[in-house]
Amino acid sequence: MLRMVIGGAWQGKRAYAEAHYQITGADWTDGSVCSREEFLKARAVCGLHAYIRRRMEDGAAPEAVADEILAVCGESLQVVTSDEVGYGVVPMDAGERAWREACGRICTRLAARADQVVRVCCGIGTVIKG
Repeated sequence: MLRMVIGGAWQGKRAYAEAHYQITGADWTDGSVCSREEFLKARAVCGLHAYIRRRMEDGAAPEAVADEILAVCGESLQVVTSDEVGYGVVPMDAGERAWREACGRICTRLAARADQVVRVCCGIGTVIKG
Protein backbone atom coordinates (compact mmCIF):
# COMPACT_ATOMS: atom_id res chain seq x y z
CA MET A 1 0.00 0.00 0.00
CA LEU A 2 1.34 3.42 -0.95
CA ARG A 3 0.31 6.63 0.80
CA MET A 4 1.35 10.06 -0.42
CA VAL A 5 1.27 13.18 1.74
CA ILE A 6 1.70 16.52 -0.02
CA GLY A 7 1.55 20.16 1.01
CA GLY A 8 3.51 23.34 1.38
CA ALA A 9 6.83 23.63 3.17
CA TRP A 10 6.67 23.19 6.95
CA GLN A 11 2.96 22.34 7.01
CA GLY A 12 3.21 19.18 9.15
CA LYS A 13 3.29 16.48 6.48
CA ARG A 14 5.67 14.18 8.33
CA ALA A 15 3.89 14.61 11.68
CA TYR A 16 0.59 13.82 9.96
CA ALA A 17 2.04 10.66 8.39
CA GLU A 18 3.59 9.52 11.68
CA ALA A 19 0.30 9.98 13.52
CA HIS A 20 -1.90 8.31 10.91
CA TYR A 21 0.28 5.54 9.44
CA GLN A 22 2.28 4.19 12.42
CA ILE A 23 5.58 5.36 10.94
CA THR A 24 8.29 5.91 13.57
CA GLY A 25 11.37 8.09 13.37
CA ALA A 26 13.55 5.10 12.52
CA ASP A 27 11.38 4.29 9.48
CA TRP A 28 12.05 7.63 7.79
CA THR A 29 14.65 8.38 5.15
CA ASP A 30 15.39 12.03 4.40
CA GLY A 31 15.22 12.72 0.67
CA SER A 32 17.52 15.72 1.02
CA VAL A 33 20.51 13.64 2.19
CA CYS A 34 19.89 9.92 1.62
CA SER A 35 21.83 7.86 -0.88
CA ARG A 36 20.07 6.28 -3.83
CA GLU A 37 20.48 2.88 -2.14
CA GLU A 38 18.92 4.15 1.10
CA PHE A 39 16.03 5.62 -0.85
CA LEU A 40 15.38 2.39 -2.72
CA LYS A 41 15.19 0.44 0.60
CA ALA A 42 13.19 3.02 2.55
CA ARG A 43 9.83 2.39 4.17
CA ALA A 44 9.03 6.11 4.33
CA VAL A 45 10.62 9.08 2.58
CA CYS A 46 10.32 12.65 3.79
CA GLY A 47 11.19 15.25 1.16
CA LEU A 48 10.68 13.49 -2.15
CA HIS A 49 11.04 16.85 -3.91
CA ALA A 50 14.56 17.21 -2.48
CA TYR A 51 15.51 13.70 -3.61
CA ILE A 52 14.32 14.50 -7.14
CA ARG A 53 16.41 17.70 -7.17
CA ARG A 54 19.56 15.87 -6.04
CA ARG A 55 19.14 13.09 -8.61
CA MET A 56 18.65 15.65 -11.39
CA GLU A 57 21.69 17.63 -10.21
CA ASP A 58 23.66 14.36 -10.46
CA GLY A 59 22.62 14.14 -14.12
CA ALA A 60 19.73 11.66 -13.91
CA ALA A 61 16.93 12.21 -16.42
CA PRO A 62 13.55 12.97 -14.81
CA GLU A 63 12.01 9.92 -16.51
CA ALA A 64 14.70 7.66 -15.00
CA VAL A 65 14.11 9.16 -11.55
CA ALA A 66 10.37 8.59 -11.91
CA ASP A 67 10.90 4.98 -12.97
CA GLU A 68 13.21 4.19 -10.04
CA ILE A 69 10.76 5.76 -7.57
CA LEU A 70 7.77 3.92 -9.03
CA ALA A 71 9.69 0.64 -8.95
CA VAL A 72 9.76 0.62 -5.13
CA CYS A 73 6.44 2.32 -4.37
CA GLY A 74 4.00 0.06 -2.60
CA GLU A 75 6.72 -2.55 -2.09
CA SER A 76 9.38 -1.38 0.35
CA LEU A 77 8.28 2.27 0.09
CA GLN A 78 4.93 2.80 1.81
CA VAL A 79 4.76 6.52 2.66
CA VAL A 80 6.08 9.50 0.71
CA THR A 81 5.92 13.18 1.61
CA SER A 82 6.64 15.94 -0.84
CA ASP A 83 6.41 19.70 -0.87
CA GLU A 84 4.18 21.13 -3.56
CA VAL A 85 6.71 23.14 -5.54
CA GLY A 86 4.78 23.99 -8.69
CA TYR A 87 2.64 26.79 -7.34
CA GLY A 88 3.54 30.45 -7.32
CA VAL A 89 6.05 32.46 -9.30
CA VAL A 90 7.68 30.69 -12.24
CA PRO A 91 11.47 30.85 -11.78
CA MET A 92 13.61 32.56 -14.41
CA ASP A 93 16.28 29.85 -14.11
CA ALA A 94 15.76 27.02 -16.61
CA GLY A 95 17.09 24.41 -14.17
CA GLU A 96 14.63 25.47 -11.50
CA ARG A 97 11.76 25.30 -13.99
CA ALA A 98 12.86 21.83 -15.13
CA TRP A 99 13.04 20.61 -11.52
CA ARG A 100 9.57 21.95 -10.71
CA GLU A 101 8.15 20.35 -13.81
CA ALA A 102 9.82 17.03 -12.97
CA CYS A 103 8.44 17.14 -9.41
CA GLY A 104 4.96 17.82 -10.72
CA ARG A 105 5.09 15.03 -13.28
CA ILE A 106 6.60 12.49 -10.87
CA CYS A 107 4.11 13.35 -8.12
CA THR A 108 1.27 13.06 -10.64
CA ARG A 109 2.42 9.54 -11.53
CA LEU A 110 2.81 8.65 -7.85
CA ALA A 111 -0.62 10.01 -6.98
CA ALA A 112 -2.18 7.95 -9.77
CA ARG A 113 -0.57 4.82 -8.30
CA ALA A 114 -1.08 5.67 -4.62
CA ASP A 115 -3.83 4.07 -2.60
CA GLN A 116 -4.27 7.30 -0.66
CA VAL A 117 -3.21 10.92 -1.22
CA VAL A 118 -3.54 13.48 1.56
CA ARG A 119 -2.93 17.22 1.30
CA VAL A 120 -1.77 18.79 4.57
CA CYS A 121 -2.17 22.46 5.40
CA CYS A 122 -1.44 23.80 8.90
CA GLY A 123 -1.15 20.24 10.17
CA ILE A 124 -4.63 19.31 9.01
CA GLY A 125 -4.91 16.57 6.42
CA THR A 126 -7.52 16.47 3.72
CA VAL A 127 -7.86 13.16 1.92
CA ILE A 128 -7.99 13.87 -1.81
CA LYS A 129 -7.77 10.23 -2.93
CA GLY A 130 -8.62 6.96 -1.26
